[in-house]
Parts: sequence; C-alpha cells; structure tokens
Amino acid sequence: MAKRKSNGGDVDGAGSILSTLGGPSKAPRPSRLGPPNPIASQLLEKVVSDAQLAADMPYNPTKALEYGDAAWVPHEGDTETPTSPLATASTSTETVASPKVGAGQPDLGDNPLDGPLDRVRVDDTGRMLTTNQAVRVADNQNSLKAGLRGPTLMEDFILREKITHFDHERIPERVVHARGSAAHGYFESYGDQSAITRAALFSATGKRTPVFVRFSTVAGERGSADTVRDVRGFAVKFYTEDGNWDLVGNNIPVFFIQEAMKFPDLIHAVKPEPHHGMPQASSAHDTFWDFASLSPEIVHMLLWHTSDRAIPRSYRMMQGFGVHTFRLVNAHGTSVFCKFHWSPMAGTHALVWDEAVRLVAADPDYHRRDLWEAIDSGQFPQWELGLQVFSEAQAARFPFDILDPTKLVPEALVPLRTVGKLVLNRNPDNFFAETEQVAFCAAHVVPGIDFTNDPLLQGRLHSYVDTQISRLGGANFHEIPINSPVAPIHNNQRDGMHRQQINRGRVNYEPNSLAGGCPFQAGVRGFVSVPEASHGNEVRGKPELFADHYSQARLFWISQTTVEQDHIVQAFRFELTRVQTPAVRKRVLAALVNVDNGLAARVAASLGMDVPDPLPPATSRPPYQYPPSPPLSLFHRPGNVGVATRRVALLVAPGVDGPQTRKLYAALLDLGAAPRLVGDQIGKIAASDDAPLDVEISIEAGPSALFDAVIVPDYPEGECALSRDARALEFLKLQFRHLKPMLAVGSGAVLLRAAHVPDKLPDGQPDPGVIVADSCDLADALARFVAVLARHRVYARDTDPPRV
Repeated sequence: MAKRKSNGGDVDGAGSILSTLGGPSKAPRPSRLGPPNPIASQLLEKVVSDAQLAADMPYNPTKALEYGDAAWVPHEGDTETPTSPLATASTSTETVASPKVGAGQPDLGDNPLDGPLDRVRVDDTGRMLTTNQAVRVADNQNSLKAGLRGPTLMEDFILREKITHFDHERIPERVVHARGSAAHGYFESYGDQSAITRAALFSATGKRTPVFVRFSTVAGERGSADTVRDVRGFAVKFYTEDGNWDLVGNNIPVFFIQEAMKFPDLIHAVKPEPHHGMPQASSAHDTFWDFASLSPEIVHMLLWHTSDRAIPRSYRMMQGFGVHTFRLVNAHGTSVFCKFHWSPMAGTHALVWDEAVRLVAADPDYHRRDLWEAIDSGQFPQWELGLQVFSEAQAARFPFDILDPTKLVPEALVPLRTVGKLVLNRNPDNFFAETEQVAFCAAHVVPGIDFTNDPLLQGRLHSYVDTQISRLGGANFHEIPINSPVAPIHNNQRDGMHRQQINRGRVNYEPNSLAGGCPFQAGVRGFVSVPEASHGNEVRGKPELFADHYSQARLFWISQTTVEQDHIVQAFRFELTRVQTPAVRKRVLAALVNVDNGLAARVAASLGMDVPDPLPPATSRPPYQYPPSPPLSLFHRPGNVGVATRRVALLVAPGVDGPQTRKLYAALLDLGAAPRLVGDQIGKIAASDDAPLDVEISIEAGPSALFDAVIVPDYPEGECALSRDARALEFLKLQFRHLKPMLAVGSGAVLLRAAHVPDKLPDGQPDPGVIVADSCDLADALARFVAVLARHRVYARDTDPPRV
C-alpha cells in the first residue's frame, strides 16, 4: 500500500483564519498567515487557542444535574482554562494601545476602574456568574419553582432581573445612519499646520491623536444590508488634548438639500413609504423620486448617488468628505475656509450593481465583515487627510457659493493639501458599547476649528446633539466610555439620567467663592468663535448663487469615464423603472435635460419615454461651464496596496493538482491576499499528490459575489468534476459578469469553457482578465493575474446587458 504524503500544513486553512465566514471540516493549524505581521500572528494564536478551548468541552457535563433529585442541590458550572489569553479576546487587536483604548489586554478576571477604556473593559475568566448587584448565581438554568412541576415563584429576583434586562436591551436606533461599523485607530500629522489652525492634532510632525471612526449607510434601518445603493457615512471622532472633535461626513462631498429645514422632508421621502413600510434601505420608490423631481437642488447629488460611489467595494476603498465648508483658525484669530477630504490608500473601488444585489442575500454584513477581517489580520486600513484651504477673497471669485452644501470646490480651483494620515488598527471589544453607543455631533469642535453660515450645517449643530439625548437616555451621553474625551472634564453639570461622575464639594455654579472660583473660564486659551459681522434684515430665503442647480451636476457627468457614465445611466434606469408614477419619471428626465442632453436621452430611451422639455431654471444666470475634473472619477485613485486583502477563490475538486494549488495559495498569502479553497462541500478531498486538501467553504456558502477573483488549478489526471456542477459553472459565469480576474491552469481551462466564459473582449481583443496557462508557465500567469487583480476589475469587459 502506497504511503500517503504529508500535506505539511504550513499554510493549509490560512484563508479561513483570515475570514469570519465558514471554515474547513477540521480546525486549521497553519504556521503563518502570509507576510510577517504581529497582529496576524495574534489572530492565528487566538483562533487556534479558541478552537482548542471549544474542543476541550465536547459536551455539557452538568446538563444531567438539572433534572430530578439532582436538581435539589445547585451545582457549580464546568469550566476550562484557555491555553492563551487571546482565546477569550473580542479581537486580535486588543493589545493595540492608545491614549483612548488604553494599554491593551486587562488582567484576566479584573475590572480596572482607572485609566482609559481599560477602566471599563471586563474579563470573566475564572469568575463566577453574578447578578447585576454582584450576588453569585447558584443556578442559571432554571427558574425558582414550588416543586419540580410547580408554578414559577415571583420571588425569583434572579429570573426577574435577567428577563427585565433582556426586555430593555434595545435602545432607539439612529433616525439616519442606523446601520454602521466602526474601529479605533489614530491620526498622524504630517507637519506643523499652526500657520492656519491652532487645532492641537495638527501642531507637530508625527503627532498621533487617537480616533474612533464609524462608517454607515444613511437610509436603512439597523438590520438592513450593507451593500444597498446609498450614501455612506464617514464619521471621525478625534480624542485631542483640547477635547473631542467630531468630523461627521459622508463618502460623497455634496448633499441632497441646501437647508436644514428640508432635512426631515428628505428623510421622510427616502425612508420606507409610511402606508406599507416599503421599501427598506432603497431610494428606488415613488416618494423619494417625487421629492427629488420637485427639488432641483438635488440634481448634483443624484448624479453621485447613481454613480458607483453609492455601492463601494469596501469602507476601506471609499473617500470621505466633511461636506460643508468649515473655518480653520490660528492662534492669532486669523481664519481661512476649509474643505476636508479623506483619500483611501487602497484606492477608490466599487461593486457592480448585479454583484451588490447578490451580496444583500449572500452576506448582508459584507462591508462590516470586510472591515473587521482586514483589521484583525493586521492589514490596517489607511486614509490620507487633504485640506482645501482658501480665503474669503478667493471664495468671492468662485462661480458658486461656498455655503451651499450641494456644491463642491473643484480641485483645479483649490488643490488638496495633504496634512496627515488616518490608520484604523483596533477592532472594538463590544459592538453595542462602542459602535452603537458612540455619539457623533457636528457641534463638537475644538479650538482651531469653527463653523460657517452654511444653513444645513447650522441645523446639524442642533440636530445631532438633540437626537443623542433621546437615543442614549439623557444629557449625560458624553459620559459613556466611548464618548468620553481623553482631556479632563471640569464644569458645573451634576445631575441628569445615568450620571457617572461623582463630584466633590457643594459648588455647582459660576462665579463662586466657595470653591475658590473653580472651575474658571479659560479666556483666550479656550474656544473662541471667529467674529463675523452680520448684515441684512431677517429673511427666509437663500442667496442667488444657490439657484444654480445644474452646472456642477454637469461637471460631475463630464468628469466620469465612459464606464462610469454607463453605470449612472443603468442606475437611473433601475431606480426609475421601479417608480410607478409616470409624471415623476418625466420630471426627473426634465431635470436631467438641464445636465446633459445625451444623459437625458439615454435614460429616456431605457424607460421607453420621450425626452421632455427641460425643467425651468430657478435663476436667469447662465450655467457656468466647468472643464472636466479627473479627481471626480473613481479611476483617478487606483490605490497603492496591490492585492492586499483581496479575496481569491481556488475552485477545487478531487484530483486537483495538490502541489500547484498549495503553491498558488501560499503565493497569494505572501502578497497579503486572502485565498480560500472552495469546493462542492467542506471536508477533505483527494489531490494528485495523495496529500488531501481540506475544502474551506462550499460554493453555496461562499458564492461568487464574496470573492474578488477566481483560480481554477490544473487537474492532471483528467477532467474536473466541477465541470458538470451547475453551481460551479454559475460561480465562474458571475465572476466573468462582475468583471473579475480569472486564472485557469492546464486542464482547469475546461471548466471555463464549460461555463462558456469567452476569452475575447467585445472588440475582439484578448480579455486581459481571463488568463489561461500551462502548468509550466505558472509563475508568469500568476504575475499577470496579480497585476489585473491589483486594478480590481476588468472594466474593458463591461457591457450592457452582460454577455454571460
């Protein structure tokens, strides 16, 4: 009998440790997860020790003690000791320290009461179960009864506490931005910006400020899906030594409306229609487009909303913007205007619509999972912060009003000044305590940052604080640990719900003498608003430049590539096809005529409608003719991280070339990618070298939409069994349809032919993303595959409708 070869186990199953979804039938124990990375090493230790901890308890040995005579004597619960403290950690990044989260892992079994967030991080290792009043619980399996078959007794305070807490565990969700994900990190300044701002975080080269960043969708409820077409929130809380600054922005630099007065109307219109509560997390319905068609100031935002910006590939691959014009103020009180831009190091990349729709079903947590996995594997997301800084004199010469939130400042007018980088390097310990309870407020600024008279911003200064008071149970929401600053708090506030701070003394007013005048006002060392003269009579209205609703919409349209323009047309077609009222569609088309005749004609043709007359403009001023602005295209920022974090499926079945598959798998890991073996079902399969491979996820649990690319290895002894598997063929068809790179080695090409995947583009040229190679050319083929994958998609393949 032939001796079976060892599979080595060096990287087998590594992709499943990098993922939070599924895994092979036997717990993997690779020795590495790609390039040397201390966080990835901790992730490996965490997953292996966690699996061992679970395996140490194959069943509940105390279950039988809950019944019959044994139930009369409370029994102690069974415990196992973890082989590593990381086994019971929330995240592999728990040791990443900062002035906010603390020094990292607390002492096991301890609940520190001092320091940063360490003071509230609790570990239960080796501890007995207690009530909220610290009374030890003898039995957590049964309610107190009058006899084994008698009624449950009201005196069971343990049952009542447990049930009551459960009944009250949900808090009101955010009215907007309810669906979100977040992480800790830091902002590092590239230089001293004191000439333009006294804000402490910009005061020195290399200075690091802890941050907590939350990404979100706008329209959907807390339980909605991640990949819907929507604006994404991009909110950054800076914990500076001068207090907290919340830069509460979006992944799109403009907004739907110009006035805070209209915000309730906008959100009412885009939320599910009130009579039947549909649709969820979608703008494709009558009430939104009815509102939009009667509000022409929205048109610029509609172009962004129907572009691929509204379906990002990842939170890590989208820009962020402060939206409004702010002021920067230096120590001398001199101010300049400023726009804030976050640019991802990973580049700006998007999903395709059909893929985004499939992801809603395949993995509604797709963006949340992606962010968590990247951080937990040590592939920390990074963005650079750019400022557009300009004076009042410059602003007066712009063909738009800088106080209008439906307008942006083209980079040709004011180039970006890169001033620092944002790094997210630690996942939260607890989603509710941190991500859900974090409170971002546009009114939270620090000395050196100030507001402008933007009417939408002015309304947000009230609304954000007001909603947190309702959502988080009172005015003391700032004392929730994730919201508390690292700077000391000293004021005369004492009361209110959920007060945490215990103040000494009897003084809670100012001025006072009984506390020596303390706390005392800071004078020029405190926050000082920029003095700005006001003029004119009280009026409800807007400046005339606000009435130019189409010039910048046209700018965005002409700045898109052909592929991006096609996607905008397709998005309008989808959204308006779902609208039931013809008059609403006609008004939208009439607005698009004012943007571009070609755009309007294409959308009209896709709806089977004639192009209507344009909507009458709101101003007699002629539209401003902007030149195209390349930075407005997603393709302008391809990124500089290569294929790091890209998910690659290796389709495997019995008879696959084992050494080749392992070689491809290891090479992708070493490049920072996340490969996974995908097959008919999880479990071991025979490979050509008689060393079995362990399938990590099945095709049904890991469908095509979850992966950025696919490889079909060689089958040296015959045809791959997957060539007759409809699910595998559909997997390959969708990879092609969604413009993803595909590599087939040797007889693996049979699978591509069985799926009818063409190797030519519509113009007859070879498809650069369909790579077929012999086994002897593996190194060259893999290099070509990686080069295409680094560009994310094969947009040259894009057709409407798709051919496969």
